This record gives sequence, structure tokens and C-alpha cells, in this order.
Amino acid sequence: MKYSLLFLLFICFASTSVMAKGPTADTVKTGVYITSIHDINFKDKEYTIDLWLWLKYENRKFDFLQNLEVPQAKTVTKSFSTIDSSGNKVYMLMKLQCVMKDSWAINNFPFDRQKLRFSIENSQFDSQSLVFVADTLGKHFDPRFTLRGWNIDSLNISTGIKAYETAFGDESLKKPHTEYSNFKVRLQINRDAMGLFWKMFLGMYVAFLIAYMCFYIHTDSIDSRFGLSVGALFAVIGNKYIIDSTLPESTTFTLVDTLHGMTLFFILTVIICTSYSLRLVKQEKIARAKKFDFISAQVLLVIYLSLNAWFIYNANG
Repeated sequence: MKYSLLFLLFICFASTSVMAKGPTADTVKTGVYITSIHDINFKDKEYTIDLWLWLKYENRKFDFLQNLEVPQAKTVTKSFSTIDSSGNKVYMLMKLQCVMKDSWAINNFPFDRQKLRFSIENSQFDSQSLVFVADTLGKHFDPRFTLRGWNIDSLNISTGIKAYETAFGDESLKKPHTEYSNFKVRLQINRDAMGLFWKMFLGMYVAFLIAYMCFYIHTDSIDSRFGLSVGALFAVIGNKYIIDSTLPESTTFTLVDTLHGMTLFFILTVIICTSYSLRLVKQEKIARAKKFDFISAQVLLVIYLSLNAWFIYNANG
């Protein structure tokens, strides 16, 4: 009798605990297969992704065809969808093309590494009713497709809970806080940058070499030396404006800013050295002016090349 009473008390306690926890959220097994990533637009901070998305679930109230939410998408186009509800579970497969908005890390451009993010939610059911579970079987992108100019480092899929500090107008909620389950894809890519680097910075380096050649022009041709240096200065400034026009605005000092700023400084140093050499010529110290030009040329070239190699190595490391 004593053991029976204890058993009944245990059953009541367990039942009370289960009721306190509330109903269990229905799970949606979700997977993706990316077929293409293209139109990466640095200026507008967006890219286009084509993928297959499939969802498996038991709750037939889930209408992902109408309530699929892609939070970071600028546009979502469903080119194909099919639903199989003949069994105990609903199987939905759809082909999506999404223009995604994202932020870019351009500090080391063009030796940059980017993280592309894609996520989905259901706009009708919160995390108390719907929870995503990742389908990790198989590959998640076509290994044969090439992202032109980029390499794919890794692709990770995961699920989580996204909190919104709002009730979306629901007055029944005690505080403005709602949570939705989400399915996330993180794709890390890096750029094949050397070809792009030389296309972008070749003009800058040629401008510096033009200014540098002033050291080997006879000291009597002061006008030519000043003219070449000033022309090179404006050429570097023009090259920087062309590159900046293709990049989003940034409040940090990027590799592009560093290399152009350093080149402008060294061209200015060439002009200063030319002015000092002119002063020596005016004092009829021709031999000393030639020696000064020779030493300045070697020192500036070594320092300039060393600094360039250092900054590029750190950005590419």
C-alpha cells in the first residue's frame, strides 16, 4: 500500500512537470543544395544565389510556399516548387533565386575573404510551434560549379533561434519579445586576387616609377623633374578614385587606402628631394647634388618596395 501511494505521487508529479513545459514544437527537417552564386556586387553590397530548398514535416498547417521568409533577401523568386503529402510527412521541394543583401569586409581588398549568409524562417509560426532541424546528409553545393574569381573555403549549415524585440502588434503578449526558429547557411569564400591586384594597382606603380626616374634626370633639367613628379602625383590620385568608385564606403583605413597613401607620400618625398637637389645646384655644388640624388634613389626604392611587400603579405596572409 505504501509503495502504491508513492508510485501514484510520482506519476502525478511527472504529469504536472510535462504539462508545465507546454506543447512540444513541431520539427521541420531542412536542407539546401546551392547550384550557383553570381553577380557579386561590392558597390551595392549584394549577390545572387540559386539553390534547391527542401523541407520535411508532419504538421500540415505549415504553408512554406506562402510563408517562407528570407530575412536578408532583396528579392526572392520561386522558379519551381512541388509538394508530396501522400505519406505521413509533407515533403516540399522548391528552386529559389535570391538577391541577397550583405555586408563586405574590404579592409584587405583585393585579398579579401567574405562570408555569405543565407537564412530562412516561417513568418506564421514562432519557435514554440516550429523548430528547424538541419539535413546534413550529402553535399550542400555543386562541386563542379565555379564562382568566377573566388574559391570556396567552407560551407556550414545550422539552426538557431532569432529574437525580435517586438510583439508585431499582438496585444496578448506581456512584453514585446518574440522568437522564431531559423535555418542558416554560412559560406566562406576567398578571392584569386593576384590578377585583379595588378589590374588595379599597375597604374599606381607606373606613376611611382615615373616619379622615381626623376633621380636619374640630369640636375640641369629641373623643370622636367618637377613636371614628372607632379604628373605622377595626380595619376595616383586618379587611380585611387577609380578603385574607390567600385567599392562600398568604409570608415576604416583599407589596403587600397594604405598603398595609395604611401605612394603619394613617397612621390611627395621625391619632390622634396628634387627641391633640395635644386638648392645644391643653385649653390654650384653639382657633385654633391648628384651624390644626394643617387643615395636618395636607392634608399627610397628599398623602403617603398619593403613596405609594399609587408602590407600585401599581411593582407594575403
